[in-house]
Amino acid sequence: MSRKTIKVNYLARVEGEGALYVKVRDNKVKEVQFKIFEPPRFFEAFLRGRKYSEAPDITARICGICPIAYMLGAIQAMENAFGLQVPSSIRLLRRLIYCGEWMESHSLHIFMLHAPDFLGYDSAIAMAKDYPELVQRGLRLKKIGNHILSLIGGREVHPINLRVGGFYKLPTASELRSLVDDLNWACEAAEATVQWLATLPFPDFEQDYEFVALHHPTDYAITEGQLVSNRGLEIPISAFLDHFEERQVPHSTALQAVLKAGGHYLVGPLARFNLNFEQLTPRAKAAAQAAGLPGTCRNPFKSIIVRSIEVLFAAEEALRLIETYDQQGEGPIAQPVVDYTVQAGTGHGCTEAPRGICYHRYCVDAQGDILDARITPPTSQNQSMIEADLWQFVDRYLDLPDDQLRLQCEQVIRNYDPCISCSTHFLKLEVDREN
Repeated sequence: MSRKTIKVNYLARVEGEGALYVKVRDNKVKEVQFKIFEPPRFFEAFLRGRKYSEAPDITARICGICPIAYMLGAIQAMENAFGLQVPSSIRLLRRLIYCGEWMESHSLHIFMLHAPDFLGYDSAIAMAKDYPELVQRGLRLKKIGNHILSLIGGREVHPINLRVGGFYKLPTASELRSLVDDLNWACEAAEATVQWLATLPFPDFEQDYEFVALHHPTDYAITEGQLVSNRGLEIPISAFLDHFEERQVPHSTALQAVLKAGGHYLVGPLARFNLNFEQLTPRAKAAAQAAGLPGTCRNPFKSIIVRSIEVLFAAEEALRLIETYDQQGEGPIAQPVVDYTVQAGTGHGCTEAPRGICYHRYCVDAQGDILDARITPPTSQNQSMIEADLWQFVDRYLDLPDDQLRLQCEQVIRNYDPCISCSTHFLKLEVDREN
């Protein structure tokens, strides 16, 4: 009997701590475990008993890479519970700061975490010796995204200027206008990145995914929309828990989300791209088509190209939003926050984090105290699909030398840009004691 075991004790170039275990017997994959052993963080428990107004700042601490996703999910859920609608000027700024988050997160992943896989380096530092211009481009793109977060959110990491009902302070049109030159450069740089990434070698690995993403009637969905899939799912975000459930597996401190009707599914850039391609800008669509992705991509290794297309889109969208804001004239265009009445209720929020949909639900009492919180991060939703990908990939490429197979299995995981720290926010803990 032939035996083979692939073990990666500590995954590199991912956010958080994880490992991989694959067992092969008689040339068949028998077991796959994407192990997440990051300590549980109990954020939902921390939120219980706290004021509704504290939720955005508390949840922002879940992730230093995508804090806006958590802040906006919490804010929109509270506004939903209070029956609050914010004006278009506030929605515009929320979408703009989210463009900054996509740019900084995607650029970090593309240039620092994932590109070394394709070019044969252990790290971006090693890659920089031979490709200094690429690393510098990635750092500048990330810096521009961070600058948007800082200008609108008050600081780059864990912004402090977002609140239920709006913002504490609005930027002036001239402050936003100061971003224009950098964003014009970012469009050129992102377009060149799409062209470069399209020349990289990609394994033949098309998969038949169920993609799940937000969809908006008119815009490429970022902060708003309903949940759709390529297999007929079409629901409001308030119905999330009717269609999705989380389960615990022994080898992970993060819950795994699955569709009640269909098992694992995929969220993130590939899902957004496949479900909302027609709503990209003409320039982003042309870049995708020139890269050989005319609206469809089922190869997870090519997600690095899709992320670069989304960087181009985010830079263009940021320019459009700044121009719209600028048309209102110098100075704040509206009051930074709208009036609302705190009331008892249950609210839902969901936005497109760089890695996929990030769902929130809160129950609050008449004083605005949080009675219950539920957060489902994108990496929790992709865990089951990551294991399915690993199973299929090892089965197909079992003849590869062990070292190469191990490296490519790590890359299968990095295709998802998993944020392991985000996903370990909850753990069902059982203690079995002998008296």
